[in-house]
Parts: sequence; structure tokens; C-alpha cells
Amino acid sequence: MKIGVVLFPSKQVQDFANSYRKRYDTKYALISPHVTIKERTEVSEEDLPKVLEYLQQVADSTKPIQLKVDGVRSFAPTSNVLYLKVLPTRDLSTLQQRLHEDVLSQAPKYEFLPHITIGQDLTDAELFDVLERMRMEQVHFEETITRMAVMYELENETWNVYETFRFRG
Repeated sequence: MKIGVVLFPSKQVQDFANSYRKRYDTKYALISPHVTIKERTEVSEEDLPKVLEYLQQVADSTKPIQLKVDGVRSFAPTSNVLYLKVLPTRDLSTLQQRLHEDVLSQAPKYEFLPHITIGQDLTDAELFDVLERMRMEQVHFEETITRMAVMYELENETWNVYETFRFRG
């Protein structure tokens, strides 16, 4: 089974992100706006209980995380992805590192750059047009995230919540 671990921002941030995702994100219908902490990972059915137990241990020792969204950026020229920039913090980095250890041990595919995708598969012209318009807006949110969600991928590529874990540290 393919799983991933994400942080879901507040409804306010999700509504803001979705106002752009509806128009600019080809994967809009597959998953709600989120910050990926552990990218898509294959886990066998027999290993799943151990993975969930480990995630509970991580959550039990993690305090709620401050999430600060500050502006809009792009991964261009590497890829035409538009995103809300999430300011990196020690707590976010520690959580991401812990989700690549123990039973989830593997090297991350990408350097950890916390973000919330709002557009992808854009043409160069679309990307730069939207990016320039959004740079004129003040995009800034601050909130406390109190849980992480384990997601699983269905055959049609949609992602559903499998379980959530409250931060108790």
C-alpha cells in the first residue's frame, strides 16, 4: 500500500490555496491542500501496524508545530510548480527527519522544502503570469498544527486519510 504523511493547514489556508488550485493544479481533486512531511512510500500490509505504532510514538513526543506561510514561490526552472512557501523551522525539520528513520528508514527523494502546492503542470507563460500577480498580494498565515495525517493512495490516484495522530509532546 502507498502511504504518505502530511500536515493539513486550517480551513482558512486550505480555502485560500483551493481558490488557486481549482484553476492551476491538475491534481486538485486528488488531495486537499497540505504540507508533505513523508512522501509516497510503499508499505506492506504486514509492516503497516509497526509503521502506525512508530508514527504514534513520533506524535506522542512531538509538540504542536507552528506553521508560517509567507508568500508564493515556484520551483521553476526545474518544474512549473507554484506553491505557498512554508517557512522552515527546526520542529518541521525534526519531524521530517524522524519520518525517514526507524521503520520508515529511507533517504528522502528531495531536499525538504516545506510548501503547499497551488499550481502544477503550468505552461511557462501561465506560471510567470500567476506568480507575478500573486507577488503583489500579501500572502501570510500563521497557525498551530496539532496533528499529522497518514494518507493512503487509491488506484485512481486519490489520497484518503488512513489515520491521524495528535501531537502530544
